[in-house]
Amino acid sequence: MSFNELELKRINRTVGELCRRRTLPEFAGQLRFECEVHRHTVSIWEVRPPWDGVGGETRMGVARFRFVRSQSVWQLYWMRRDLKWHRYGPAEQTPDLAALVAIVEADEYCAFFG
Repeated sequence: MSFNELELKRINRTVGELCRRRTLPEFAGQLRFECEVHRHTVSIWEVRPPWDGVGGETRMGVARFRFVRSQSVWQLYWMRRDLKWHRYGPAEQTPDLAALVAIVEADEYCAFFG
């Protein structure tokens, strides 16, 4: 089962708000952050136009939140340089999505925003 309407509103209020804060309006054409929901995952993507003006936009993974419904907990992942999602070790799984969003925003070890 995917997220219901209430869960989607909570996701937008936490993860979506982080993306909106990190996307500066004056640079939105050059760099923006988008939130994408797919099944039980919520991903944050860094989106940039093509560097040479040809082709499509470049999307790079920033963070991924995975909801384990059987345990009612969220897990945090980060994209390493191998372009695969890996569990973010310093963060424990938690039922509080906002706590994981705060970890991403603080980015203590420069794993998400560099």
